[in-house]
Amino acid sequence: MRGAGTADKLGDPAMASLGWSPSWTCGREDGGGLTLASPCVQRGLVDCVNVVLLAAYASALLAACVRGRWDGRGRSGGAKRRWGVAAVSACCVGVAAAYAVAAFRGSADAAVTTASVVRGLVWVAVAASLHVQPTRPARAVAVLWWTLFSLLITAYNAEVLAMGYGLDVAEGVAWAVNFLLLLCALGSLLRRSRGCQDDDGLSEPLIDKAVHDSELYRTGLFSQLAFSWLNPLLRLGRSKALDLADIPLIAGEDCAQQASHRFSEAWSRHRQDKAQSGRSNRLALVLCKCFLREIMIAGFYAFMRTLAIAVSPILLFAFVRYSYQEERDHRFGLSLVGCVLVIKLVESLSQRHWFFDSRRTGMRIRSALMAAIFQKQLKLSSQGRKNHSTGEIVNYIAVDAYRLGDALSWFHMAWSSPLQLAFAVGTLFWALRLGAVPGLVPLIIFGFLNMPFAKLLQGYQAKFMVAQDDRLRSTSEVLNSMKIIKLQSWEEKFRSMVESLRDAEFIWLRETQMKKAYGAVMYWMSPTVVSAVMYTATAILGSAPLNASTLFTVLATLRVMAEPVRFLPEILTMMIQYKVSLDRIEKFLIEEEIKEGAERAPPHNSDIRVHVQDANFSWNASAADLTLRNVNLSINKGEKVAVCGAVGSGKSSLLYALLREIPRTSGSVDVFGSLAYVSQNSWIQSGTVRDNILFGKPFDKELYEKAIKSCALDKDIENFNHGDLTEIGQRGLNMSGGQKQRIQLARAVYSNADIYLLDDPFSAVDAHTAAVLFYDCVMTALSKKTVVLVTHQVEFLTETNRILVMEGGQVKQQGKYADLLESGTAFEKLVSAHQSSITALDTTSQENQVQGQQVLDGGIMPSALLATRQASEIEVSTRGPSVAQLTEEEEKGIGNLGWKPYKDYVEVSKGILPLCGMVTAQVLFTVFQIMSTYWLAVAIQINVSNALLVGAYSGIAIFSCCFAYLRSLFAATLGLKASKAFFTGLMDSVFKAPMSFFDSTPIGRILTR
Repeated sequence: MRGAGTADKLGDPAMASLGWSPSWTCGREDGGGLTLASPCVQRGLVDCVNVVLLAAYASALLAACVRGRWDGRGRSGGAKRRWGVAAVSACCVGVAAAYAVAAFRGSADAAVTTASVVRGLVWVAVAASLHVQPTRPARAVAVLWWTLFSLLITAYNAEVLAMGYGLDVAEGVAWAVNFLLLLCALGSLLRRSRGCQDDDGLSEPLIDKAVHDSELYRTGLFSQLAFSWLNPLLRLGRSKALDLADIPLIAGEDCAQQASHRFSEAWSRHRQDKAQSGRSNRLALVLCKCFLREIMIAGFYAFMRTLAIAVSPILLFAFVRYSYQEERDHRFGLSLVGCVLVIKLVESLSQRHWFFDSRRTGMRIRSALMAAIFQKQLKLSSQGRKNHSTGEIVNYIAVDAYRLGDALSWFHMAWSSPLQLAFAVGTLFWALRLGAVPGLVPLIIFGFLNMPFAKLLQGYQAKFMVAQDDRLRSTSEVLNSMKIIKLQSWEEKFRSMVESLRDAEFIWLRETQMKKAYGAVMYWMSPTVVSAVMYTATAILGSAPLNASTLFTVLATLRVMAEPVRFLPEILTMMIQYKVSLDRIEKFLIEEEIKEGAERAPPHNSDIRVHVQDANFSWNASAADLTLRNVNLSINKGEKVAVCGAVGSGKSSLLYALLREIPRTSGSVDVFGSLAYVSQNSWIQSGTVRDNILFGKPFDKELYEKAIKSCALDKDIENFNHGDLTEIGQRGLNMSGGQKQRIQLARAVYSNADIYLLDDPFSAVDAHTAAVLFYDCVMTALSKKTVVLVTHQVEFLTETNRILVMEGGQVKQQGKYADLLESGTAFEKLVSAHQSSITALDTTSQENQVQGQQVLDGGIMPSALLATRQASEIEVSTRGPSVAQLTEEEEKGIGNLGWKPYKDYVEVSKGILPLCGMVTAQVLFTVFQIMSTYWLAVAIQINVSNALLVGAYSGIAIFSCCFAYLRSLFAATLGLKASKAFFTGLMDSVFKAPMSFFDSTPIGRILTR
């Protein structure tokens, strides 16, 4: 490698005796002058950075002592990690000892002694920093120090090697120790990314500790770097089809609960700060603040990859130059090979961890946004529901939130690609000097051409998303109303409507894909044009020889440039899509919510549970017409209050007002305690009967049995095929109206709330069942609860503590049954009207009974009448045992599916011609790309003219770009044909499917397909 003479050339005569790198004192420089490009000056800058970071680290230690936050417990971790840190520390001390030997070897130069002493002290301090990290700032400074020290030394040594000098054994050992420091920094970052607890404090985990027993937590540094902790799972997957029990537990911070908690707190703080300062909401800013640590760690890996890619052409230059030397130093060649291996290893590992951490953080972002959208949907005001349909909200979750989960990878590409491009341009100037200047002109032109192209794609993407929302909204409405559509034979009409919306969406999809095909020309032509211009300018100006080392270095650098130039339009497109998704979700999250206008805890020593004073309510807060006016109400604990009135008098609106669903324009509403609401129209979710009653709460056997018995569900459950584990279809289609209403009432009873708002819960059951529900449920099971009951059954009013009579959106009367009846006002009219209707129904019933008796006397008992009587006694007829539940499991493919899916894809889309064209264009494109590189290798050997060299290379490369365009065009055509064919086939199958398909298939599953 390099001896004393080499060190003397580099301007470090003091260290020449040991063969060390140039001195930061720069006693003399080869050639006389000192510049920033001088190796000794660059080595001096490295030493200055080390001294500055050493001072920062010492300041952090001093601050820890002054503030009394010194933690002497030492670093946490296993025995293997502690032994590894000790080994690295020993290596650092060994390097410091070598510098001590250099300082006191007998040299009379004071500058040499000073340089060696400073470097030795730096290495001793580095060894100490591996063990002494009492606070988080000290740890952060230490990790930054190790990282910068290693990267700067690596860059310096790479440049020394590129200049044709070697590294002696001592320098190689010191460099190896620098790589060990870099591994220590990576290990610290990995432990931080896993969410390990800091040494300076303890925190209570947000989830069960068992979840932290993940494979990721039980592995060491090298296992994490190489992802070898996944090998057992991969071996198991090779031997059998994996199921959920085979998948290892996820890490605690990857759980949706913790991600949602972090985001909700950050979003709430941001909304409060915005309300105080008047700043606009920025969802992207909140996500960055919430997941800043993970974003920075992934960014570090992206930077390491970019740096490794940028160094590769320089090492290639040194290697080609070395291969053309007549006298070769094998130690120097081995050093180059070792550097190439290390750089490629760093590039590979950093890229894998960049993608892994980006995907992992994206999963957390996706979970947080999905949870936030679900929570927001439950809090939306009436106006917010008008602004966002169910289909749009499904789109926010299925499309926008899912898309933002992939945003982190593209975000880091957005800054690392220009940085990689800048490094490549710097390498070109280093290799070609002035010959690289003309090549910047086409590079800038291609960059500016991407701007209008990106804006055009942005417009298409925005219009495509609007058309997609319209189509999803209509499709959701059609699927939810499929029973009526099939009953009226309206399939063709609604199918045509959905297909017309799909056609409008398909127009913008086609425009987007076709324009991307045009962009393929710019992706591949830009490196070719730039290289041709640079080669031509270099040949004319004579700024650098067009030899093998220069040509292949430029070619390798242009390959490095090809990736950012090729992906830059796609990066812009993805950033535009992410901005559209962020804006859509942000607009939804800042919608008006139901105002929490009351304290939940009751006043001290007070039995009041509901208190409304001088309150006015309106569905449209800006309109003058009021839904409810002058409401004054006070309800105590355990009181049973009935609300009655004519249709449209405001009974249900009063319950909505207590739920704060209706905007309050004036007055006050206070509800003290938890609420349970039973709507007039029963709401049933897909799942079992037990799931609908528990509704996410833990199973309490005593409370559960109380709920089903008080709601008269015990006999029904006995007659179900699977008991309370019987599945309820979409919206409860396999249940009668009375059963759904009683399940909904049992859910409210099981919730064990303080206040119950019941909106006519007896309307879907017969008189006998209604009486059972009233006495067993309302008056017995809820005897100690506060109940507000809206009902038309006048016979139950005598049992309530108070009655509210609604008329025209006002509480006209309130009091006990006897008092209101004696007052002779609206309540008396209501009771009289009810009794008149009952009398009329009784008369009709008696006539029907006489007619029925005549039929029976004749000996005729129709089977339909018999079935009706049996059904009246038991609401659910006994069915035979069923093998499977109603809702079918979703299909999934297991194992190797072979070529059949690809064959079906081509056959359904009828895209055999586009497929053949795409494959042919890809093959020809690859062939011409190889030919362009092969021409450069051959032309150098036969010493052709520069004009022929550049002209032939440019012609071959540009011709290959035509096939790149054809490949993208055929791929877009095939994808569009397949999309249209599959959508048409799905629509045809859905509209021709029997109702049993919709009974057993959730609507959400159909929409996602």
